Amino acid sequence: MHIKEVIGILEEQSPVSYALEWDNVGLLAGDSEKEINRIYIALDATDEAVDAAIAAQADLLLTHHPLIFKGMKKIVSDHFIGRRLMKLIANDVAYYAMHTNFDVKGMADLSSAILGLEDAKVLDVTAMEDGKKEGIGRVGMLMKPMSLEYCAEFVKAAFSLNEVKVFGNRKQLLKKAAVSPGSGKSEIENAISHKADVLITGDIDHHDGIDAAARGLCIIDAGHYGLEHIFVRYMEEYLKKRCAGVTITAERITFPYFII
Repeated sequence: MHIKEVIGILEEQSPVSYALEWDNVGLLAGDSEKEINRIYIALDATDEAVDAAIAAQADLLLTHHPLIFKGMKKIVSDHFIGRRLMKLIANDVAYYAMHTNFDVKGMADLSSAILGLEDAKVLDVTAMEDGKKEGIGRVGMLMKPMSLEYCAEFVKAAFSLNEVKVFGNRKQLLKKAAVSPGSGKSEIENAISHKADVLITGDIDHHDGIDAAARGLCIIDAGHYGLEHIFVRYMEEYLKKRCAGVTITAERITFPYFII
């Protein structure tokens, strides 16, 4: 199987046309004619992920977040991005990223399903497909009314987390929830406009959190990695079903930080 065939399979799931205009997705390094026997999947193209892909003798490294994001004028070993790219190229490992296109066509429905949201709708519309709205996040009814404290525990269990950060009254009754994996402070207004009781997301800072709570929107900050690590297992299963003869390996869930 060639990379271009794998790309076709990836774009069946998440077409690059759904990526937001500021994003950088697709094949970012490598030859589309390259033969693929092994694929390594990670959330980020960290030094550890690059080394693991090489150790696994992968022909392709697939990540959610793109390693090349802003414009680069030089690729040199004393820059952390250049170092990783040079190592991938030197070991003949191609590199593909599926970021906001997967957020729209993948992550939104996946996170909504994990939470069991009912009658879920698009939280932030970014595209239309045959008259159907597509976009970032989902908003829907929780399976049953629950307190903010109970919901926080539910989110922890659903996403295999040790902790979450919560803004709001722990006893407040929640019925409608919005979920936006990754960095979600820009979705606060959308969650409020949809009359959600809680926004489940990541990267919420102090002022955004307390201000949202003051406006009646509770916040469960499960962390950027905490919600988006679901990409890895999902894509592992997706590719195993569609790439016959290709060995698929995925990184273990490993939080890139620790709390003391």
